[in-house]
Amino acid sequence: MNVIQQARQAYAPNQVAVRTTRSVEAQLISQITSRLQRLSRMPKPDFPKLIAAIHDNRQMWTTMAVDVADKGNALPKQLRAQIFYLAEFTDQHSQLVIRGKADTSALIDINIAVLKGLNGQEVT
Repeated sequence: MNVIQQARQAYAPNQVAVRTTRSVEAQLISQITSRLQRLSRMPKPDFPKLIAAIHDNRQMWTTMAVDVADKGNALPKQLRAQIFYLAEFTDQHSQLVIRGKADTSALIDINIAVLKGLNGQEVT
């Protein structure tokens, strides 16, 4: 890089990516869902990694439940109730997965539906 290019780079305006709460939530859900999908495709999943992914998923849903239970939450009341219900379901279904009585497909499907909603896509 020559001196002129260095000067242009040094004095160019800094562009900082603006991240919204929605985009941060979408990224987190996407990362956790990808882990669950990857592990569910394995013939014999690495159990400690599966437990860690389920734990992270439950923690995320618990955080969302706490958030929507707050009276100051600006989401519509019905949507808040639906999110809270999904958090409860996720917790119960996660216990079944850990005990080997269910698979992760329901957890993945819920996360994908929420992710589509966050990204403004139609949920089918």
